[in-house]
Amino acid sequence: MGILEVRDVNKNFGGLKALNKVELDVEEGSVHAIIGPNGAGKSTFLNCLVGLLVPDSGEVNFNGQSLLGIKPHEINQAGVSRVFQTPEIFADLSLIDNVIIPTFAARDGAFSFSAWKRVDNDKEVRDKAEHMLEDIGLIEKRDVIAGSLSRGDKRRLELAMCLVQKPKLLLLDEPTAGMSRADTNNTIELLKSIGGRGITKVIIEHDMHVVFSLADKVSVMAQGTVIAEGTPEGIKGDPRVQEAYLGGAHL
Repeated sequence: MGILEVRDVNKNFGGLKALNKVELDVEEGSVHAIIGPNGAGKSTFLNCLVGLLVPDSGEVNFNGQSLLGIKPHEINQAGVSRVFQTPEIFADLSLIDNVIIPTFAARDGAFSFSAWKRVDNDKEVRDKAEHMLEDIGLIEKRDVIAGSLSRGDKRRLELAMCLVQKPKLLLLDEPTAGMSRADTNNTIELLKSIGGRGITKVIIEHDMHVVFSLADKVSVMAQGTVIAEGTPEGIKGDPRVQEAYLGGAHL
């Protein structure tokens, strides 16, 4: 059953056609990777899914509900969370506070520091945040200021901030960008470990090691459209993909 269905999505920026008749079906519980060269339209596509951009035409349906015309926080409350290319965290706050904030926002649909101060003393909310930090291996750093973390740990913290909201669909925009190989492998294992929580994942990624380690299905974008789709092994040998993605070189 498709949890995300995209039909004939188009997006123009002046004379530039960023998305051109994009079609995509994501099966519930799967890991669906989107790959392609820089400028293929991948991040623009994700922005359309979370309401940061509105397609010029087409349909985007999540769990049977249209996402078009819905505000980003409403899409988030519907069960869609996104991990950005650069970790989006509260750098001046502790790890535990970073996880408490989205817990509150997901519950009440808004955020203010005065309201957060009340929630900060809520034992149930704090326990939930601590359990999430334990799940991702950062509980011992719960009181550390988030801005001091390594890039890999910042990414883990951002994942915790998403996961604590219990999303049905997790969108990851280059989750291992700029990481060492060790941090990349740790992130792969972390993403595998959350696979049993019933979370569907869509991953934009340039690192083929990550794609082939995680993906059940791969869609390839080039010049704003999906040019190929299939299993990782099938995509690996597709000459259209080799030409578009690496100028004819083998993946």
